[in-house]
Amino acid sequence: MKSKKIAFSWSTFVAFLLLALACTNAFAQEGEPVVVDEVVAQVNNDVVTLSMIKREVREAVEGLKQKGTAEAQANDEITRRQPELIASLVDEQLLMQKAKELNLTDEIEAEINKRMLDLAKAQGLKTMESLDEAMRAANVDPATFRQSARTGIATGLVLSREVDAKIFYGLSNDEIKRYYEAHKDQFRKTESVTLSEIFLSLAGKPEADVVAKAGALVAQARKPGADFGALAAANSERQQDGTRVATQTKGKLGTFQVPDLNAQISAAIKTLQSGGVSDPIRTDEGLVILRVDERTAGGNSTFNENQVREAITAERSSKERIAYMQKLRGDAYIKVADNYRAAISPFLSVGSNTASGTAAGTAALSGNSSPVPAENKSSGKKSKNNGTKRP
Repeated sequence: MKSKKIAFSWSTFVAFLLLALACTNAFAQEGEPVVVDEVVAQVNNDVVTLSMIKREVREAVEGLKQKGTAEAQANDEITRRQPELIASLVDEQLLMQKAKELNLTDEIEAEINKRMLDLAKAQGLKTMESLDEAMRAANVDPATFRQSARTGIATGLVLSREVDAKIFYGLSNDEIKRYYEAHKDQFRKTESVTLSEIFLSLAGKPEADVVAKAGALVAQARKPGADFGALAAANSERQQDGTRVATQTKGKLGTFQVPDLNAQISAAIKTLQSGGVSDPIRTDEGLVILRVDERTAGGNSTFNENQVREAITAERSSKERIAYMQKLRGDAYIKVADNYRAAISPFLSVGSNTASGTAAGTAALSGNSSPVPAENKSSGKKSKNNGTKRP
């Protein structure tokens, strides 16, 4: 992200944009409305435009509405946070540029393709064309979706490699040992259980009939030599995409840390040992019968170097990411349009939260990356342009 790559000034850039718009206008029919975009910020060779901001605002409002916020309240909240949102788009541009500098493009595209394929399979679709059609039917533009995902994956990779990995691998043996000794309780082995289920839905059925069936299944499951997996495959009604899942999973749910279970589940299996079957558990959807396939007791603190490194990294990451973004801004050419500068500058100066991707594609596809060592290829040189330089 070397500033010498900036081939034109802010005024030249705006003039070029206006010329392009004027040329477009020449081909418009008389009386036909022409949409004129506005450059809100130049970030090295890239820009943040008003149309980008409006799209992010719409998606942020929709996100709040999906969480139950009333539309008027959601609009007010996002309007209040708009300067911070614009600053986050500046940060996104910086991180996308850094991803290119670190030659992460091929890796990012491969990850997008993989996750899009996973998404298609989860929806029971056999081709990417079918997935695109399903997106359009749901009012989602596939290209916009992928671009949002691309942004989320790219920013996650850069921050993971440039910040988290350097914390993780930069810790000395003395630091690791001191941290472990001071936080031993954090590294106690936690009790865990592996669970299977039989789920009976109450939808459209007399509750008494479902309760009676659940009682009979519990009695069968508790008989010596009973095959809980076979009972689940034959009776469990849990569905995904309209298909009963137990025919494939045999009711297996996975392994869970006991402290992470909700109070109702924890109480139902508290006294059960491996092989034990719970009484039916009433939920909003139906009745659940749980089997403890395996129970692993908790224990004393044990030293595991990677676990300690991960704990320290998690503790320090937020502060270090803010510092990293401040440095990226300080090394970049950032020019904010006059009518936005006063509102946005405080967020760029003190370090707004780095862009996490508010778009639907990011939410669906982005994931955390494991720390991987990466060499920082940034030049570290200060921009000599007349744009705003951030500390």
